[in-house]
Amino acid sequence: MYKILFLLLASFCSAQSYRFVYEYKMKPDRKIDSLVTDYMNLDSDGKKSYFYNAAKYERDSAYNVTKNNATMYNGKKYDQNLGYLVEKNYAQKNIKFYDKYKTANLLVIEDEAPKWNIEKEFLAINNINCQKATANYKGRVWEVWFSKEYPINDGPYKFVGLPGLIVSLKDSEGNHTFNLIQIKKIKSVLAFLPKNSKEMSWKDYRKTLMTYTPNLADDIEAMSVDKNAGAMNLQFKDGYVAKFDLKELKRNGNPDDEIAKRLRRTNNPIEKE
Repeated sequence: MYKILFLLLASFCSAQSYRFVYEYKMKPDRKIDSLVTDYMNLDSDGKKSYFYNAAKYERDSAYNVTKNNATMYNGKKYDQNLGYLVEKNYAQKNIKFYDKYKTANLLVIEDEAPKWNIEKEFLAINNINCQKATANYKGRVWEVWFSKEYPINDGPYKFVGLPGLIVSLKDSEGNHTFNLIQIKKIKSVLAFLPKNSKEMSWKDYRKTLMTYTPNLADDIEAMSVDKNAGAMNLQFKDGYVAKFDLKELKRNGNPDDEIAKRLRRTNNPIEKE
């Protein structure tokens, strides 16, 4: 059991902003035994919420101050599949999903929220009283534990609509798991949203990602080689940064093919086709 620090809130009103930090575990490939662990923030001001990768936000914020590529290379790493941003508008009840493909900002808008079955099962998770709910959503069966102690009807990713905050969430196959690990008050929620985004359907979005093959000549924004460390850093035009061991790249054959292989998107997405 990992150590969890919760900031217990005496009052929770919509005029204040809070950040809910989730540990996210995902299996990116159905064919191999792999597991990615990353951390995602859910910022809410009671009117809207923003769900995004914590490491990406920290790295991008630091780069915006320094404008130094070294900030990008030395910043915290995150999985390439988790560079997206989910915006929920509570009043309008819509969900906006933002991601980037090369230099293009992509946007998927939808209003299909999960249809929950609230069950009469209760459980205390890290001293938070929770209730169980289930849903068949986006091709997966989900088990959720939510708490009415925090009167915000929200949770990680696109999961919303329960009478409380989602504390724990997993699919029936164990491929995607979210666990709330921290709550803290913040001055303001995430303000940055991609501009001039191209709107498309979810099907077209997934097709765009899955048919993409990295082209190093066209897709690289910057490159740095550390001969002493035997490493190469690549910054792509979509903002993603990856570090590669030079000896390992050469040992596995064609370096370009090996890089493309490692950068392929997950074939086990949170939303099944």
